[in-house]
Amino acid sequence: MNCVLLHPQIDTATDRVTLNALDLKIGKATVTYGDQTLAAQDIQFDADQETACFVFGTPIPPGGASLAVEFTGELNDKMKGFYRSKYFSATGEERYAGVTQFEATDARRCFPCWDEPAIKATFDITLVVPKDRVALSNMPVREERVSDADETLRVLRFDRTPVMSTYLVAVVVGEYDYVEDKSADGVLVRVYTPVGKREQGRFALDVATKVLPYYKDYFNIAYPLPKMDLIAISDFSAGAMENWGLITYRETFVLVDPENTSLIRKQSIALTVGHEIAHQWFGNLVTMEWWTHLWLNEGYASFVEFLCVDHLFPDYDIWTQFVTDMYTRALELDCLRNSHPIEVPVGHPSEIDEIFDEISYNKGASVIRMLHHYIGDEDFKKGMHVYLTRHQYRNTSTEDLWNALQEASSKPVGEVMSTWIKQMGFPVVRVLSSQQLDGSRRLLRIAQEKFCADGCQPAEPFRWLIPINVSTPASANAVSTVLEADTAEITVEGVKEHDWVKINPGTIGYYRTQYPADMLEQFLPAIKDTTLPPLDRNYTVWSSITNCLAKLQLLLAHTPVEKQFGEYGVRLYQPVAAKLGWDVKPGESHLDTLLRSLVLGRLVSFGCPKTVAEAKRRFEEHAQNKRVLPADLRSTCYRAVLQNGDLATYDEMLRLYRATDLHEEKDRISRALGSIGNVDILRRVIDFAMSEEVRAQDAVFVIVSVALNPKGRDMAWDYFCERWQVLLNQYEGGFLLARLIKYLTENFSTEERALEVERFFREHDFPGTERTVSQSIETIRLNADWMRRDLDAIAAYLKQQQEQQQS
Repeated sequence: MNCVLLHPQIDTATDRVTLNALDLKIGKATVTYGDQTLAAQDIQFDADQETACFVFGTPIPPGGASLAVEFTGELNDKMKGFYRSKYFSATGEERYAGVTQFEATDARRCFPCWDEPAIKATFDITLVVPKDRVALSNMPVREERVSDADETLRVLRFDRTPVMSTYLVAVVVGEYDYVEDKSADGVLVRVYTPVGKREQGRFALDVATKVLPYYKDYFNIAYPLPKMDLIAISDFSAGAMENWGLITYRETFVLVDPENTSLIRKQSIALTVGHEIAHQWFGNLVTMEWWTHLWLNEGYASFVEFLCVDHLFPDYDIWTQFVTDMYTRALELDCLRNSHPIEVPVGHPSEIDEIFDEISYNKGASVIRMLHHYIGDEDFKKGMHVYLTRHQYRNTSTEDLWNALQEASSKPVGEVMSTWIKQMGFPVVRVLSSQQLDGSRRLLRIAQEKFCADGCQPAEPFRWLIPINVSTPASANAVSTVLEADTAEITVEGVKEHDWVKINPGTIGYYRTQYPADMLEQFLPAIKDTTLPPLDRNYTVWSSITNCLAKLQLLLAHTPVEKQFGEYGVRLYQPVAAKLGWDVKPGESHLDTLLRSLVLGRLVSFGCPKTVAEAKRRFEEHAQNKRVLPADLRSTCYRAVLQNGDLATYDEMLRLYRATDLHEEKDRISRALGSIGNVDILRRVIDFAMSEEVRAQDAVFVIVSVALNPKGRDMAWDYFCERWQVLLNQYEGGFLLARLIKYLTENFSTEERALEVERFFREHDFPGTERTVSQSIETIRLNADWMRRDLDAIAAYLKQQQEQQQS
C-alpha cells in the first residue's frame, strides 16, 4: 500500500475534497486539522473527469489541513503514468524498470493529486526499492537506510523539490550505469545508460555540461537545482521529457555509439538535449497556466535548441536545416483548413495530446524565430530575463511573454504577435509589381492574403502584421518594415536595373512569397554563381526538393507515369551523387555529409540501377563482416537490398536485427523492412512489428514504413481496419496513435478513399485523434484534386524530358 500526504489550504468550509485519480484503488483517506482527524465516509469516482471525491460528512473548517490517502496502483504497459519498461540484463535475462511519464495529465495514474500545471507544490518523495537497483527522482537523495520490514530493500528519501507542477515529477527504478561530470557553473551532470553502455552517454554528457552554462548566461539566471540527470529509457513513447532534474529519453535520442550512430542522429541528439534543458527554465521554472498555452513551452524550446546547437556546434550550420526540418513542415500542415491556431483552447485530457504537433512545436518555433529577428538578440535576451525572473516558480499566459519582450524592445510585440498566435494559417506575400525608378531605386507593390492549400480564399478576413525584410546584392537588409495593411508600397534603395531583390532573406518570416516572372529570372545568375546566402541554396534546397519529390512519388505510384518519374528523379540526382561520391572526403562540410545520405537515399527510392548495385555490394561486405558500412549510409543500403528482396533477404535482415543490441540499429533495420516490394512479405513485416521482438514505441514507425511504401499502402490500411481495437488499446491517449493514423491515410488520392476513411472514423471512436483525422481526409481530397488537375500535364512533361534525353 502506498501513501500520499497532501497539505491543502482550505478557503471555505467543505465536507468533501476532490482530487485527480485514474486507475488507482484507494483504500482510505483521512483529513487532519488542528487536533481533529476525520475519515472519509465515501469515495466517489468520476471516470470521465478522472477524479476521486472524498466525502467526510463533517465540514472541514478554513485553514491548513493534512490529507492522507492510502492507495495502490498498477505498473502499466502504456508508457504513461507509472509504467514498466522491459530491458535485458547483460546475461540476456528479461528485466523491468519502473518509469514515470506524467505529461500531460498522467501523474494521477501514479498518485492522487491536483494534476493541473497551475496547481504547483513542493514534493517530498520516498522510495522503497531493491538494494541492487538504481533509484532516481527530481532531487538528490537526502537519506538512505535499510528497510525495517525487509533487509533486501532500501528506503530512499529525496530532498524536497522546488515549487513545481505535477507533470514534471519523475521517478525511475532499474539497472543503469552512468558517466558524470560537472558543468562550468558547478552542476553535477550524469547520463544514465543501460548496463555496459556508459561510454555511449559521453556525447550527451558533453553537450549537457556545455548547455547548462550557456543557458545560465543567455537567461542570466542560474539553473536552480543541484543536479541534472539524463537517462535512457527502453520503452518511451515520446523522444524525451523535461522532468525537472531528471530528463528521460528514448535510447535513440541520447546514446551515441561512434561506429554505429549516424551524423544526422548525433545532430538530433544534440538538439534534443538542448531542447529538454531549455525547458528547465522555460516550462519548469516558469510554467504555462493551462495546456492552451502549451506552445509557450514547446515552441520556445524548439527555437532555443537551434540557438544552443549553433553556439556549441557552428560546423553543423544548423540554421540552414531549421527551414526544412521545422519551418516547412509547419507550413505544410498550417495551409489546411483543418489546421489550428498556435494557441488552441483545450478542455478534457483527451484533447491535449493532439496539440503536441507541428503547429505547437514547429510553427511556434518559427514565429519565435521571426520575433527574435524582429526585436534583435540583445533585446530578446533582456526580455527573457525579465519574463523568467518576474514569473519564476509561477504560471503564465502568452501575454506575459509578450509584455516582457515589449518592455525590453519598445516594439509592439503583443500587437504583432497576436496575429500569428490567435489566427490559424499564414499569409502569402505577393509582389504585385516591380518598377525601376530613377537612378538606383525600385518600387515594389506588395499584398498579403491567406495561403490555402486548395487555392480558395476563406470567407472570413485574415490579416497579419508581417515583419518584412528585403535584401539586394548591395545590402543584406535593404528594407526592414512591418506590413500592416492588405497592400503596401516599398521603395528599395541601391538597386540596379538587372539586380535581384529578395523578400524574406534567410526565410525568417513565417510566410510564403510569390514573385512575378521577371523578378524570378533575376535570381538565376545569383543562384549559378552562389552569391545568394546559403540559407537560400545548397543542402536546404535539395532537402526541400526531396520533400516535394518524395510526396509526388507516393502520389504517382500506380499511375502510368510511375516509371518515367523514377527515371526523371535519377537524372536529377545523379550529378550531385557523382560529385559527392560514396565515401566521406577529408575536410568535407557537415552539410555535405548529410547531403550524401539524402541524395543516395533518393536514388535508391527512384530505383537507380547503378546506385542500387553499389549499395548491395557494400551491404554484402557489411553483412559478411568484411567492411563496416558507415552508419550514415546504412538506411540507404538496407532499403536498396530489401526493395526487390525475397524471403531470404527478409530473414537476413532479421538476423542482423537480432544480432545488435543497439536500439538505433534495430530502429534503422526495422524501418527499412517497410521498403520490401512483396505484399505478402510486407504483411509479415507488420506481424513482426506487433510481436514481442519490437518495442511498442517502435511498432508504429515500422507499420508507417509499410504504409509509406506504395506496395504496402492498401494492405497497411486494411490491417488497421481489422486490428483497430488492438492498436487503440495499446496507444489510446498518446501522440503515437495520431501519428499512425496520419501516415496510414494521408497519401491516398481518391474521393472513394476519403469517404472510406471518413466513414471508418465516424463508426469507430478514437479519442484525441479527431483533428488528425480531419486533416488527413482534407489532404486525401487535395491529393485527388491535384491528380485530376495535374496528372496529364506531369505526364506530358515527363514524356518531353524523356524524349530530350534520348535525342
